[in-house]
Amino acid sequence: MRSRDRILGNLDTIYRESYDRAKESADERRMVELDWAYMRDQLMLEILLDIRDLFSVAPAAAGGTALEKLEAIRRLTKLR
Repeated sequence: MRSRDRILGNLDTIYRESYDRAKESADERRMVELDWAYMRDQLMLEILLDIRDLFSVAPAAAGGTALEKLEAIRRLTKLR
């Protein structure tokens, strides 16, 4: 399984390359779009990684079954 840092680093690399190309061509609109897209994708990836981490916890510590884990995720999302 890839580490959280590696996944987020890959995201950063992809957006940085695109952002640099937009900057070289003085495409300010594209630069703004990439900024917002990067923040959105970073947030989504962090949420997915949190869910992955929740499912990777030992069953005894996490409540056991997949249904119990899904219920824990539902409770987490209701709090926010």
